[in-house]
Amino acid sequence: MGAGNELQLDSSHCRAICDEIGERLRMILDREAAPLPRRLQLLMARLVEQDLVEAPSIAPAIDDMIWQLEPIESEPGSILAA
Repeated sequence: MGAGNELQLDSSHCRAICDEIGERLRMILDREAAPLPRRLQLLMARLVEQDLVEAPSIAPAIDDMIWQLEPIESEPGSILAA
């Protein structure tokens, strides 16, 4: 294919094509979709319930991230002893 045969589509046409493909896929998948088995429905319901519960944070607290210097005990005769 030469450079003169390239097809150029603007963004609105590309968006329209993507939307049409998505709509056709939705129609096909809706027809083929079987209802979920009862066990899977129960698990999905539990997942929805868990989303409503606030989970504990996995991020460390700021106090856990700050490195604390331990006090240095000065020895007699050192420059730290005053």
